[in-house]
Amino acid sequence: MTFSKSKCLPAILFSLALSASHSAQATVVEVQTVLGNFQVNLFDETTPETVENFLEYVNSGAYANMVVHRTEPNFVMQSGGFTYNNAFPPSAIQTGAAVVNEPELSNVRGTIAMAKLGGNPNSATSQWFINVNNNAPNLDVQNGGFTVFGQVIGDGMEVVDTIANTPNFNFGGAFTSIPLRAYTSADQSADVSPTDANLVMVTDVVVVDDAVVTNPDLNPTPNTLLDEDSDDNASSSDSGGSMGVFLVTFLAAFGIRRRLRKA
Repeated sequence: MTFSKSKCLPAILFSLALSASHSAQATVVEVQTVLGNFQVNLFDETTPETVENFLEYVNSGAYANMVVHRTEPNFVMQSGGFTYNNAFPPSAIQTGAAVVNEPELSNVRGTIAMAKLGGNPNSATSQWFINVNNNAPNLDVQNGGFTVFGQVIGDGMEVVDTIANTPNFNFGGAFTSIPLRAYTSADQSADVSPTDANLVMVTDVVVVDDAVVTNPDLNPTPNTLLDEDSDDNASSSDSGGSMGVFLVTFLAAFGIRRRLRKA
């Protein structure tokens, strides 16, 4: 999960970008997608480490030309892990050091949280998900609690719901439930490789309001379940939810390249 020691130019530039944006502060970002845009208010005072980590990826441009690689109706919409470079499957985003877990807030509908490795609370890097349902009973206690660091504002959940309800397809690896537009099971059976016309693309994530305090009327729900259910959390951290649902396995994406016919 650390930076490669390769001397390739993209890795060097990405590392420099992360360093330059280390002090960035913001409370509202806009996620721009092909199915509409939505804004997220970041809780930089409640989860400062996580917000700073997220903004490093935003300000470095790592989230440009990204894909929504996983959707589960009535559960989550997940992104932040892969970009499309005119080839399927999408390529893994280069990640920096993992961020410390900050499970202060509850995984209720409309919140954005960090994805991480099963059995490792402090393993989140670039991937994030939006709760499209109230997932507090599960995600607030699983794997040390999933860190909620922002909330979709305005009518943004209409866009998120549209994305979450887009038909998804199983291409294996990290793409077992990837949403695709204008694509059918017949296309998949015929080995038609999805393109950007089919993928749910996140064209960029940008800061739209960098005030220290924005939307002060928001009252995020605290995570009160983690301490109450610490014993159950210890056993559920190895369950299919954290391991199967939010396992950040970039190597799996590369593995399926050999099984897919080139377009």
